[in-house]
Formats: sequence, C-alpha cells, structure tokens
Amino acid sequence: MKPRERVCTAFAHREPDRVPVDYHANVEIDGLLKQYFGLAADDDELLRQKLDVDFRPGVAPYAGPQLHVAGPGIRCNIWGAHTTWIDHGNGGYWDFCDWPLRDADIDEVEAWPMPDPDDFDYDAAIRQCREYADYFVMGGGVGTGDTINQSGFLRHMEQVMIDLVTDDPAGLRLIDRRQDIEIEVLKRTLEACNGGIDMVAIGEDLGSQRGPLLSLDLFRRHLRPRLQRYIDVAASFDLPVMMHSDGSVDWVYDDLIAMGVNVVDAVQIECANMDPASLKRRFGDRLSFHGVWPTTGALERGTVDEAVAEARDVLSIMMPGGGFAMSPAHLIQSTSPVENVVAVYEMIREHGKY
Repeated sequence: MKPRERVCTAFAHREPDRVPVDYHANVEIDGLLKQYFGLAADDDELLRQKLDVDFRPGVAPYAGPQLHVAGPGIRCNIWGAHTTWIDHGNGGYWDFCDWPLRDADIDEVEAWPMPDPDDFDYDAAIRQCREYADYFVMGGGVGTGDTINQSGFLRHMEQVMIDLVTDDPAGLRLIDRRQDIEIEVLKRTLEACNGGIDMVAIGEDLGSQRGPLLSLDLFRRHLRPRLQRYIDVAASFDLPVMMHSDGSVDWVYDDLIAMGVNVVDAVQIECANMDPASLKRRFGDRLSFHGVWPTTGALERGTVDEAVAEARDVLSIMMPGGGFAMSPAHLIQSTSPVENVVAVYEMIREHGKY
C-alpha cells in the first residue's frame, strides 16, 4: 500500500499491509538521526523516508510582518509569547518566560497585536499537498485549538486556569481572539488545498501523569465548545479529526467521541488509567489511536533489545483490527540513544506487518 491508503485503512478500523508510522523528536536527536543516516541537517523529508513515516504536514506558515520584539536572548513567536534558551546538559529548549499578558485587562488583550489571516502562505500548503500526494497529509497541529498551553504562554498557565474557573473576561477574550484567527486560517487552508488534506489535527493537554488537569464540568463549560468549532470546520470539509492530549485523559474520551473526534493522539501509557489493552478494549471500536509508543522508558534508558521489546509489546496490543498508527507518544528526547530509536523503527518495519 502507499502511505495514504495505509493510514486511511487503519483509521477505518481495518488492517492495512503494515501498521502506519509517524515520527516526532526534539532538535538534538533529530540532528543525530540525520548524522546516522548521512543526511544534511535540514533534510527532514529524506529522514522521514528513511524511517518509513506515512504522515506529512499540510499547513500554511505565517509570512507576514514581525509583530513582536523582545530583549536580548528572548525570542517571540507570532502571538508574542516570549521564550529563552534553557540548557539541560543533553541539549535544551526555548522555554516560555515573562508572560507579557499575565496581568492584562480586557483592553490590553484587545490591543495586543495578533497575526492577520491574510498574512499566511496558503500557496505553501498547496505545494505540500502536491508534493505529498501519496502520503497522509495532516492539517492543523497538536497546538491548534489549544486553550491552556497557548494562552498560558502569554498569560501563564496558573492564570489561565484561574481565568477558566472565574470566567475572567480578559482571559476568555484572549482565548477567543487567537482561536478566531486560527479557525479562519484553518478554513482558508482547507479551501486552498481542495481535498489535499486528509485529516485535521487539534490539541489540548488535559491530563497530568496522575489524573485530570481540570474537571469534566470545566472542560464542558469552556474547552469543549471552543474545540467543537474546529471539529465543525473539519466536518464541513468532510474530514476526520485527530485530538492530541498528553497525560491521563481516558476520562474525556467519551466526550471527544460525542464531539466527532475520530483519532486520539499521544496516548501516554505510562500515565494513570492509560493501560493500552484497557483503552483498546473500551474505546477501540469508536476511536483510533495515534502514538502509544512511550519515550520515557526503555527507549531512553534501556538497551537496544529492551527498547525493541517495549515497542513490540505496544504493537501486539494495538495492531489487531487496525485503528492504530504507531508514533512516539511525545518528542523523542536527546537522552535516547540513536541505536535504540533506529532499532525500534526497523522492528516496526518487520513486525508491524499484518
């Protein structure tokens, strides 16, 4: 099968020729993998081919003016969130800092510069869809529709949670301003690509390692109706939806199903109540799963044989009947040996066949 057919078959709860595969990694391990295969540092596509990845992006990048500037050593994204480099010894991250709208009132939120939907490069998304016509092309992304993280990058996560509990007008307006723009960009991207996108991805981190980050009632009051807007856009183009969430999130799966979500992403089986056999049994006839492969266990700390065995256990549980695409449940970290990562992808190629 070609990759697009393979993923479509799996997500239709049928068994393809082999389990579909995806890839996510941080900058350092991505660079090490490219070195391992003798690739250029910017050759993302050939690395995906080396790993037999079936998924590709179909997104419109921002191409407008720079809207925000911060001080030395600080980066700003298009929404104005500030990040600074944090080195952890085996690499690092541009981590969020300063939270420029933490104490903002509604007038300050209204005045905050935000990108114009006219300033996104929809032609770039069209080119991606044409280039990746044989692959399963994903629109949106794991941060699309995200309330807590994306608003928290500007306002601090603690303040966002307070906003949701207290119905704070400034916090809710910040959420809605950004999401109005995202939804318009998503609509225009899907229109421009004219059938070239196969699924819309959205996200919202709803769980910690041990349980929910918020109550089901609070999810239903504020997050569910906002996420529903994205799902309705996808439905208007007759497209399925994949919903990303880290952590312990089985408690919300019934709501996601009722909202029209088809696939759940991440599926961090090391978290509470996320046993893969239980999830497959309880939800496998109503949801497909993308992820499930843990990045914090044997892949990071074990031998090659241990990393392969852990991933093979996932395959044995999740493969039967389709409804599964194997992917790292989080970014593969630079603390994971390259040999472990390569060995797991080789194992999937061999043992992921139906």
